[in-house]
Amino acid sequence: MRGINHLVLAGQDLDAMRSAYAGLGFTVAPRGQHPFGTGNSVIQLHGSYLELLAVTEPQDVVEHASKSFSFSAFNRDYLKRHDGFSMLAFDTPDAGADLAAWQNAGLQTYEPFQFSRLAKLPDGEDVTVGFSLAFVSDPRAPWIGLFACQHFRPDYYAQARYLDHSNTAQAVADVWITGPGAVELADTMARVTRLNPTVSTADRIVFKTRYGDVILAEPSIFEDAFGEKPPHPEDGPHLAGVTVGCRTLESLGGLGLKQIGEEYVLPASRNFGTALRFAAF
Repeated sequence: MRGINHLVLAGQDLDAMRSAYAGLGFTVAPRGQHPFGTGNSVIQLHGSYLELLAVTEPQDVVEHASKSFSFSAFNRDYLKRHDGFSMLAFDTPDAGADLAAWQNAGLQTYEPFQFSRLAKLPDGEDVTVGFSLAFVSDPRAPWIGLFACQHFRPDYYAQARYLDHSNTAQAVADVWITGPGAVELADTMARVTRLNPTVSTADRIVFKTRYGDVILAEPSIFEDAFGEKPPHPEDGPHLAGVTVGCRTLESLGGLGLKQIGEEYVLPASRNFGTALRFAAF
């Protein structure tokens, strides 16, 4: 497993999310439409990206089946509860190999899933991007979507025009899983990523991937870092926040963000259910 590939940030109103993130200084790529009912816009970063997502064609949502996991049904059901950080995807050159490894490790897995969709290059040209996904889950964390994502056109996600952000955003620095029982997911995360934690204490466990850290933390640790309690404690362990690394934080001072030490934080209550932190990178 190479590292964090992308984060699915789900909301009811994709246009509102696009506008809000553009207002934070991100360059937001044009809208895309999945063949199974969800629409998205991508914010490209170095090595990973943020996926702003909504259910845009509810009649096309594909339901879960006995051996298959539905990306669109999961996000539809998640959004019935609230907006927020719904899914975490890891980069892989071979989703099938990851699926087999997870099965051998005793994890709950599902049938592989492949799809393609149209995307636009900065010059307006349409291109087809394709994916092979391998899903995995832990019943202790039913509202965390985890999967490996193999790209068939990875070059699309490294477009110079889309990587240029006025807030100087560079990369996903870390993602946070918190809430009751979050640190108890360390065994699952180790098997999913095939990594050993670099930090392991009673209240915080850190997995350092090639592209960003995955942090399992008790709610008090999350509150110290983001200045607020976890946004969705009713979900149990959940994806609660993300830190984006920037070259400089100078452009963020006038956006009304909370300053914690040398970092800036947008609370989940103002960011579609996901706490967003900006740090020098």
